[in-house]
Amino acid sequence: MKKGDNITIKIEKLVFGGEGLGHYDGFTFFVPMSVPGDEVEAEIISLKKDYGRALIKKIIKPSEDRIAGMDKISFEDFQGCDYAMIKYDKQLEYKSSILLETIKKIGKINDEINFEGIIGAENITNYRNKVSEPFAKKDGKIITGFYQKKSHDVFEVENNILRSKIADKVVNELLEKLNEGDFTVYNEVNKSGFLRYLLVRNNSRNEVMITVVINKTTQLKKLRTVLLGLTEKYKEIVSVYISLKSDEGNYVLGNEHKLIYGSEYLEEELDGIKFKIYPDSFFQINSEQTIKLYNKAMEYLGDSEDKRIVDAFSGTGTLGMLISKTARKVYCIESMESSVISAKHTAAENNIKNVRFKIGKVENKLPEILKNTKMDGIIFDPPRKGIDENTLKSIGKHGIERIVYISCNPSTFARDAKILTDLGYRLEKLAAVDMFPQTHHIEVCGLLRK
Repeated sequence: MKKGDNITIKIEKLVFGGEGLGHYDGFTFFVPMSVPGDEVEAEIISLKKDYGRALIKKIIKPSEDRIAGMDKISFEDFQGCDYAMIKYDKQLEYKSSILLETIKKIGKINDEINFEGIIGAENITNYRNKVSEPFAKKDGKIITGFYQKKSHDVFEVENNILRSKIADKVVNELLEKLNEGDFTVYNEVNKSGFLRYLLVRNNSRNEVMITVVINKTTQLKKLRTVLLGLTEKYKEIVSVYISLKSDEGNYVLGNEHKLIYGSEYLEEELDGIKFKIYPDSFFQINSEQTIKLYNKAMEYLGDSEDKRIVDAFSGTGTLGMLISKTARKVYCIESMESSVISAKHTAAENNIKNVRFKIGKVENKLPEILKNTKMDGIIFDPPRKGIDENTLKSIGKHGIERIVYISCNPSTFARDAKILTDLGYRLEKLAAVDMFPQTHHIEVCGLLRK
């Protein structure tokens, strides 16, 4: 058995990360874009000591959980969505089982978990209110799209099922105009070219913000003309930025964003509070599911009337300000200054006076707050890497009764839950929200209590 060989394998289960797992000749194989119950012919693309990876070449017998059709087998075939080949009700089942398995395995939580289930989505396509896509040139044509798996090669999809419908129209029209204009595209190898990334955001009213990220200013005047022309055709476009990025960091936006048309921000309303969203603001990408997630978090927080609450990793302060409707005081901690500035504007314009905003890292600011003020509860919503261990240990010293933990990464949630249980907390309740239909990603919400 060697790389390049074709094997016949039956898929037994899905694992964290979205790949199918099966066995062949004593080896465990991970097979992307497969479904439990599939029998497939797959080509071995890598071999380690006791496991390998293989790509589907042909579906011999499809799983009952696979959507109709056997001709689509790749990440590209399914528009860059690694669960789109699975029937939606089964997507929810698999996500739930993977979540529980991850928490038990990594979190070492052997007690019966009070899992309240996964909250599914009503709109399972075209739900994203933000898309960020790299520019590329294929066969002389400027495109945007997704990166291929484990690659920086960009592929274009025929029917983008994640972009909102208004974003899809705007992107397609913009690409048509860019191709008429003979623009150059950034090349990662020689660092040359003009166009780098396209970001499109929209709110629930279908108002659109466009940000084009460029490498240099050589074709700036021509780009400006194209973008302003686009605003004349699509009145939904209310804001247009150009962002200059000449460095090689992983962050999509540059350090400087120049507004060339319209409003500085988009406005979105959640539960009666109006939020301002700028090009670099963090805001959950599925607005309908966000409300469900935040309602679950506030349910887990319990009665917050006349209580002091910390919203750590608060972004633009969305959840903190929702909690402030009943809480005595809310302390929001966020490291990105632009998000905090946006949050302060939102609070002022909504006449919210019982929220304090702290700019800085949670590991630095949270111990300061806990040292000086008795807190009744904490909500964490960290990035994928989770929470610093020392931060969690500092909580244990202050006897915080309730911790609500929101996470987009079940493995770091489980790791951090293990630290907290070692400090005397118990994972009392757990739920999931399907923020990202058609993909393996999932949002977790847990209540830990002493």
